[in-house]
Amino acid sequence: MAEDPFLWLEEVDGEAALGWVKDQNARSLGEIEADPRYAGLRDAVLAIITAEDRIAYPAFVGGRLANFWQDRDHVRGIWRRTSLASYRTAEPDWQTVLDIDALAAREGKNWVYQGRASLEPEERLALIRLSDGGKDAAVLREFELEAGEFVEGGFSLPEGKQNASWVDEDTLIVGRDWGPGTMTDSGYPFVLKRLKRGMALDAAEEIFRGTPQDVSVRASVLRDPDGTVQGIVVDRAVDFFTSERFLLTDAGPVTLPLPGRSGLVAYVSGQLVFGLREKWEHGGTTYPTGALVSLDLAQCHADMNAVTPVLIYAPGSRETVEGVASTRSRLVVVIYRNVRGRVETYRHENGGWSSAPLPLVDNASIQVVAASDRDEQAFLDVAGYTLPNTLYLADVAAGKAERVKSQPPRFDASRAEVEQLEATSSDGTAIPYFVVRPRDMKRDGNNPTVLYGYGGFEVSMTPGYVAAAGKLWVEPGGVYVVANIRGGGEFGPEWHQAALKGNRQRAYDDFIAVAEDLIRRKITSPRRLGIMGGSNGGLLMGVMLTQRPELFRAVVIQVPLLDMLRFHKLLAGASWIAEYGDPDNPEEAEFLRRISPYQNLRAHSEDGRTIYPEPFFLTSSKDDRVHPGHARKMAAKMAAMNLPFLYYENIDGGHAAAANLNERARRTALEFTYLMRKLMD
Repeated sequence: MAEDPFLWLEEVDGEAALGWVKDQNARSLGEIEADPRYAGLRDAVLAIITAEDRIAYPAFVGGRLANFWQDRDHVRGIWRRTSLASYRTAEPDWQTVLDIDALAAREGKNWVYQGRASLEPEERLALIRLSDGGKDAAVLREFELEAGEFVEGGFSLPEGKQNASWVDEDTLIVGRDWGPGTMTDSGYPFVLKRLKRGMALDAAEEIFRGTPQDVSVRASVLRDPDGTVQGIVVDRAVDFFTSERFLLTDAGPVTLPLPGRSGLVAYVSGQLVFGLREKWEHGGTTYPTGALVSLDLAQCHADMNAVTPVLIYAPGSRETVEGVASTRSRLVVVIYRNVRGRVETYRHENGGWSSAPLPLVDNASIQVVAASDRDEQAFLDVAGYTLPNTLYLADVAAGKAERVKSQPPRFDASRAEVEQLEATSSDGTAIPYFVVRPRDMKRDGNNPTVLYGYGGFEVSMTPGYVAAAGKLWVEPGGVYVVANIRGGGEFGPEWHQAALKGNRQRAYDDFIAVAEDLIRRKITSPRRLGIMGGSNGGLLMGVMLTQRPELFRAVVIQVPLLDMLRFHKLLAGASWIAEYGDPDNPEEAEFLRRISPYQNLRAHSEDGRTIYPEPFFLTSSKDDRVHPGHARKMAAKMAAMNLPFLYYENIDGGHAAAANLNERARRTALEFTYLMRKLMD
């Protein structure tokens, strides 16, 4: 294989590479931001994402409610809390616990808050996760909630890709870079150690070790609702989808009797609850793919060989579990059928599980926001493409839910309509997709249309309120489409697994089928059709650009994978071999070469004309998950072929390509200005 002439662009902070980025940014931003619509779009997005009347989504923390909030004055955000009674009012009395903007200014860092891990049940202490610029690599620092300050001399873990769990006030279980030979080929920790308060990192006691070929290793500490530790489970991710789980005992780790493709989703009433991503035959019983099963933790401690799994839920046709949470004694399970949600609650009694529905809005998207393990309360969010988010507080034991917060509309949807259609893929599979369109849309093929897709890693594209896209695109008369292609999780693990590795082309054929169906129905035409996707969806966009460029006028390629023969050598890429295949395996490399956008660019068609629409690449120098070299090299190769493209690389931002609200508004406005220029003009 010929030497890649653009390898130098993989040097993230290389002087030549950053010089190239600076030149491309100046050219592309100069063109897009000069458009008279850009400033108005940016201001409209900023108004939406900083609106004071947004729902402040809560978490249960130490008997109170906590919320992470961003607005114009706090673009990095504040962590704050209030009581449930106050939260129910129109103007809750919020107490600021930690101001990230002030912290960043004080310490001279571009801190991005990435969450916290609190010590239950009091949740007085927390490990705060802070990233400089939005990278996955972050520092962990101990914080005292009542004092509202970091603990002097407390736990403080230097920057890295790491995980940590509280055992007690003076003990953590930590996975991180402990020195040479302790990080996987994917760049994640595979050695867990017990770290005591005041102990130097190099003195921590090793308690579990995986291998460098694993994706990662982490621990979950299981507590009853009163905070007593009942066990510690280690998850050793052999690949992105396959794990081995171990129960740590005084005699060492003991393997839990579970299939590799399964995951721990909850611990409640002494039961370990797992979701199955493959069919499992155990003890003469077959448990179907997508099912929820439980193991009794006390039985696991007593005699692992005598453990009998109990079925909680088995999916029906075109059904899947989209979310699981636990209250003090119950499971809250969000189940989707044909990409529309409902909620069931489950209680463990008499060695089995009983279920009851939790009535909410029909035919909407439902998400568990937070669940309390102190009582039976849970917050659930309900939304649709044109239905603004509404937050419900459920009494799970009583089977009731009341509305507590509603988000005002962010765009005029009175003239919009949502419909679910189906396309037929190349192998005859029905592929559903949602269309958000003007109610009086003419089917003349002249409607500016944006088609969004992802199709990977069992991630479902469920309906959600399209506030920014609604304001910037639907309200002015555009059509917004979301495709539920294979590779996603819309119909369970099998829908995902149908497009793994050498079967990846199915996902691309599904997306092509949706695009062609939109054209066949005369909703749009190639002149008016644009596509958008990020990360794995960015790969999808690159494949569409190189496989079917004649179908599209605009292509927004966000934080993408594009060089599929080197993805496993860049940052976290090795962790995705289970999804895409191994470029070092000749058989799998052959397929990857056929789909890889970077390898399949052509300078021109047989008649010498440019065959590609002008794509818009967006990435971030601080993305330490998907390497910015993918977008850089693809764009540079297009430049060498004299092919048109636009390019923007945010110096900060991480995998979201936006480190704060201002950057997010800019990125969104750039994308929709580009789409308007291509599809509406």
